[in-house]
Amino acid sequence: MTFGFAPSAATSMSASADSANRLARMLEPAEWAEAGIPLLRSPREVVSGLHSRHRPAPATAVIAVLDHEERLAASASFARRSTAADGWEFRNALLAHLRRVIPHDLRRRTPVRTAVLLYCREGDGPWTEEDGAWMWGLRDACTLHGLRCGAYITLTRGGWQVLGDGRGGRSPHSMSRPSALADVSLDQDPAPLRTGGGASQALRHTAAR
Repeated sequence: MTFGFAPSAATSMSASADSANRLARMLEPAEWAEAGIPLLRSPREVVSGLHSRHRPAPATAVIAVLDHEERLAASASFARRSTAADGWEFRNALLAHLRRVIPHDLRRRTPVRTAVLLYCREGDGPWTEEDGAWMWGLRDACTLHGLRCGAYITLTRGGWQVLGDGRGGRSPHSMSRPSALADVSLDQDPAPLRTGGGASQALRHTAAR
């Protein structure tokens, strides 16, 4: 009798199942575009504000919550773990950071705040499977935290791009120096901003162009 093939086959089947599961936990650009994601009024100002506040390096995610006037209510940044791109893992990381910086809105019938995700990565602008996993994770984290799912934005050497939206720009990009927050108009807000860095003012998102 010959032994040793069954474990190898089982390992191969397990790897194939894991890969299939990861592929199921990602969204294609067409699916994202059809999901009714609300458009940002001023995407460049949102990107510039988050870039200035969190100074993301490649493999850094910035999750931000905007109020109905597109003011920043809370934000947090964290480094992506060096594991395979999996929407479930990304969802858990996003949800953990959301829970740290802002209370959930699950008691509301309709979400009034919107979460957007800025991800700084290597490569160029077009969609990747990693982006698809972040999209899936963002959508699921928003549902579990009572938020409206907002834009997914990539920041690369070539600039920034709102995926599924078609809007983008060359600055800021992943290698550019962040503007000082003094260059971004800040307004006092009755509710202090909560961020992973402990900032205490609300960002109005009117960055200098």
